Amino acid sequence: MPLAGRPEQSTARHGWRRWFLGVLTAAALLGAVLHFGEVENFARLVDRAQPLWLALAILFQLTTYVSVAGGWEFVLHDAASPRPFAKLVRIAVTKLFADQAVPSAGMGGNVLLVDQLTALGVERGTAVAALLVSMIGFYAAYAFLAVIMLVMLWSQNEATPLMALLVMIFLLVALAIPLIALWLRRRGRSGLYPRFERIAFVQTLLEAVAQAPSSLIANRGLLARVTICNSLVFLADAATLFVCLLALDQSAAFTTAFVALTMASIVVTLGPIPLGLGTFEATSTATLHLLGVPVEAAFAATMLLRLLTLWLPLLPGLYLMRYVLRGAS
Repeated sequence: MPLAGRPEQSTARHGWRRWFLGVLTAAALLGAVLHFGEVENFARLVDRAQPLWLALAILFQLTTYVSVAGGWEFVLHDAASPRPFAKLVRIAVTKLFADQAVPSAGMGGNVLLVDQLTALGVERGTAVAALLVSMIGFYAAYAFLAVIMLVMLWSQNEATPLMALLVMIFLLVALAIPLIALWLRRRGRSGLYPRFERIAFVQTLLEAVAQAPSSLIANRGLLARVTICNSLVFLADAATLFVCLLALDQSAAFTTAFVALTMASIVVTLGPIPLGLGTFEATSTATLHLLGVPVEAAFAATMLLRLLTLWLPLLPGLYLMRYVLRGAS
């Protein structure tokens, strides 16, 4: 009898999900407490910023949720299982919240994504396919833009060996994560260590990944569309930093903001610090300054960006997580 059908297996599965979602909430609350002092800084920065530029920055951030949800909509549409777009946007908010709460190379919200899509009535295999396709699209876009960033730095003679090393390590991670996911889907449980298989989380992961339809994962046109959606997310974040500089009366090229945002995101992705506290700010400020932005302006714009990208999803994410936790209980 399949493990998925056993009552004790179902109980274990719900147990680790409740535990996982609880950890997400606790981690986010801890990060919020540690970062709560920045609210005062946010008020000061908002007071300094020009309102129209600040409104445009917020608009750019809202488009990131739309772009993420758009990628999932493409997958669900091709699977003949469309769902209301507004609900997909809501899931995008909670997933971003989870990704920020638990740093794991951007993987923290993936379990949450599958559970929320199945809660909307999407077949589990299709939900996992949405996860795998969006994961491949995310890292494809991320890696492509990271290479562009490095080329920009080399063309301006600003690239350092450390930057090149970080980008190379990130490219390995960006290639390895989707490849491991696809390998697990193809291999199933064969060849895995038996004790490893008995872990509830691993059992659920293997069973779910095996259900993803090949017709979706191998669809190059679908992968291209989802990659474009994820590219728009990165470009919107870079545009937000660019507008933050303008809001603080600091002129700079969009490419400067793009390089700083990408470099800081790579450092956060590779790092173990929850919410990327400190590492993002330091990397973005240093990169902006390297490209000619005064240190004070670089730090102020980075903090304004960070507070928009961190607090904007964190507060509604905490609110929406209440309903996710109720569904897992």
